[in-house]
Amino acid sequence: MDASTHATIDETSIRYEGWRIVLVCFLLATFGWGLGFYGQSVYVAELHRLRGWPASLISSGTTFFYLSGAALVAFVSEAIRSFGPRKCLIAGTFAMAAAAISIGQVREPWQLYAANAVLAFGWAGTSLSIITNTLGLWFDHKRGMAISLALNGASFGGIAGVPLLVAAIGYFGFSGAMIAAAVAIIVLMVPVILIFVGQPPLHLSTSALAASDAPSATQIRARALRDIGFLSVSGAFALVLFAQVGFIVHLISFLDSVIGRERAAIAVALLTAMAVVGRVLFSFVIDRLNQRLASSLSFVSQAVALAVIINVHNDIALIAACALFGFSVGNLITLPSLIVQREFDPRSFGVLVSLITAINQITYAFGPGVVGVLRDASGSYALPFYACIGLELTAAVLIMIRGRRTKTSS
Repeated sequence: MDASTHATIDETSIRYEGWRIVLVCFLLATFGWGLGFYGQSVYVAELHRLRGWPASLISSGTTFFYLSGAALVAFVSEAIRSFGPRKCLIAGTFAMAAAAISIGQVREPWQLYAANAVLAFGWAGTSLSIITNTLGLWFDHKRGMAISLALNGASFGGIAGVPLLVAAIGYFGFSGAMIAAAVAIIVLMVPVILIFVGQPPLHLSTSALAASDAPSATQIRARALRDIGFLSVSGAFALVLFAQVGFIVHLISFLDSVIGRERAAIAVALLTAMAVVGRVLFSFVIDRLNQRLASSLSFVSQAVALAVIINVHNDIALIAACALFGFSVGNLITLPSLIVQREFDPRSFGVLVSLITAINQITYAFGPGVVGVLRDASGSYALPFYACIGLELTAAVLIMIRGRRTKTSS
């Protein structure tokens, strides 16, 4: 396929094959976040109930999962380049299924770490990095919309996946429910991937990957870590996601004492729902926006929401503030890849997105723990939440630093 053929590809057409890949990635994100991200809260509760282990021990397994996953996520781009998207997606599906079964069979603490190591492989093969890299092979002009729509599966994994997992545990028991989840992901995802994920079109942006003068992944990473524009993006989103994950994990605990468990649950559900609304609305305009400015305004909106949550104890105001915070939650995992696409060499896209994802995951792995430590030390959530506001506002300034170039050859 040459450049003239590329020009005939209409990414806006409903018939374009890339939109089927969006559906595949939506389903993949549903399982990836349902079992890998949101599922962690279920595993902590169940293992504490079944084994009587302290929450600190089980939570340390979660941190181990995040850190191990970050080390793997950084190399997703090379895996796709070497084996192709179909094989990588199938491998991620089987790894997630194996992890689900392993977690259900945990009997000793060392087995928890082993199961989380397997889960890290599944997470790398079903989450943000592989989804953005895969969609980047099918989309160029509509990449932002495609990624935004696919990542709604992440929110769906929390909205529907976790309640289904909890219901299955009540019916089958923990081990049985995890086996059922493993069967479900294999039965649904493997045929869908085999049917819909074929050879990607040779877009101009992806054909550049094969150019003879393309830098190696190691060279791309080394240059990026010396590039002010890249460091401002990766640093800003690392700070924000540290604050965001730390806040969300502790949100119910904070709201429980202020407005009660029932209203706290409503607030968290609304936050999650608004993440979907915000991502869908942004998907129609995100490719045309100043994405750094949009990111900065999103950070500020979260800081404002946090300030209201800390200082106002009115039920309606607190729930509204949670909704405001949630509106930008979904877009904060989409925007880094779009900034990379716009400002950096197309040959670097996959490697840089994987690198940012790894940096973010390493950082936010410590968010819940640090917020918890500050809460225990100060006796309230005011100090850690004000610290989160500080991180959000710092990131809002940092993201606007572009460096001297608008387009690099990383």
